[in-house]
Amino acid sequence: MAIEVSPADVARTRYAISPLGEAVQALRVAAGVQQAGPLRPWADRIGPRYEQLRRAVPAVGALTALFRRGAYNADFIHPPPTGTGDDFAAELAVVRATPPGRVRVELARNLAGLRTPPLYVQRILDGPDVLDRLAEAIEAGWHALVEPDWPRLRTVLERDLVRRAGHLAMYGWAAALSDLDPRVSWHSDGPTGTIEVRTGPRSQRERYRLGGKGLLLMPTVFGTLISYVEPPWPYALVYPARGIADLFGPPSGAAAPQALDRLVGPHRADVLRALAVPATTTQLVRQLGLSLGTIGGHLAVLREAGLVTGIRTGQSVRYQRTALGDALGG
Repeated sequence: MAIEVSPADVARTRYAISPLGEAVQALRVAAGVQQAGPLRPWADRIGPRYEQLRRAVPAVGALTALFRRGAYNADFIHPPPTGTGDDFAAELAVVRATPPGRVRVELARNLAGLRTPPLYVQRILDGPDVLDRLAEAIEAGWHALVEPDWPRLRTVLERDLVRRAGHLAMYGWAAALSDLDPRVSWHSDGPTGTIEVRTGPRSQRERYRLGGKGLLLMPTVFGTLISYVEPPWPYALVYPARGIADLFGPPSGAAAPQALDRLVGPHRADVLRALAVPATTTQLVRQLGLSLGTIGGHLAVLREAGLVTGIRTGQSVRYQRTALGDALGG
């Protein structure tokens, strides 16, 4: 798939965080539809909670039965936010407002080629209240799987957006897309260019044009690369956020990196590792669960040691690792 962009699209490109999207993607990981990868510690921890949820809310089973890899998934279940996002209730209201006709069309397209689901799933998907039942499942997934960790998750997403927006504004599309996903690449053609997205065997034959409307970029902790190119949604790319590998700790049974902990202390080591992506003190507080004073003290020591540096942006200071900090933090 190729998306043609112009200079006007840089200014119109926007960024958003989707709590609802994270809830849907978390259910994909918990159900085993999507590989956990670096989220394995999280998947192991919430496994019993997910099984409890599936028994308590049958519609969760109907929702996860729709999930597919490398094929169409109903768009109304995971619509891109219209604003900057970060409001689960507002996003869920959009899902609940989906016209019944569109629900039926997208479900039929989603189910085409899938194995016949269990009878209880068929009854839910064929029922007149299917939209409400699926919305109920998304809401239950949010409260059980994502909301308890949302402050830390939101911090990771916010940091990625700030970094991505800065790269696009300062250096252009090539820098903004360079590490977005291995399946995304930029091809320049003078003042214009093309974003190529390899999402399937037919993707290279499809061409789209932003036409000055810009692109919506949405990082995700739980998900993988997703592209939106069909009406009524804006052109959008969902991509894996940076900095999630250490978010939930090492996998069960894995040896923790003890050398850095012994060298600078476990909490300072956590701060240094967290700064693989630049962050403010407030964001570090959310991610690491330490007090503001404790984070400030650790940052002061790390700065004196030449491992981190602070850059003022407006009224906030964003900390990042130095070259020596990168070497130690891994």
